[in-house]
Amino acid sequence: MNWVHIIALLAILQYIAFTALVGLARMRYRIRAPDTLGHPMFERAFRVQQNTLEQLVAFLPALLLAGLYWPQAWIAGLGAVWLAGRLLYRAEYMKAPDSRSKGFALTLLPTVVLVLAALGGATLRG
Repeated sequence: MNWVHIIALLAILQYIAFTALVGLARMRYRIRAPDTLGHPMFERAFRVQQNTLEQLVAFLPALLLAGLYWPQAWIAGLGAVWLAGRLLYRAEYMKAPDSRSKGFALTLLPTVVLVLAALGGATLRG
């Protein structure tokens, strides 16, 4: 079983779920497309989705590249922390945006480690 690929696909599914939640919030709070402002709870859901998309741009390639050079269990473990960080980020942001820092840190730190692991693997082992 390729755990790194499973984590990558779970990250994509998580993003799709966050996107669906934005759609539900759009209907619930009657925010017409293409508007992105309106009810604060819609804006929070939208911002979580957008931030997750921004984070995926660095996370997915770093995860997949690091997985080429290092043990899958380690890399997938870092990816699992990222997934948990995104869930925490969303929960905290929806409750009170100022409390999102723990979830953000659990997203950013694994990404930085994965980028460094991929860079190290490519230069030292490639």
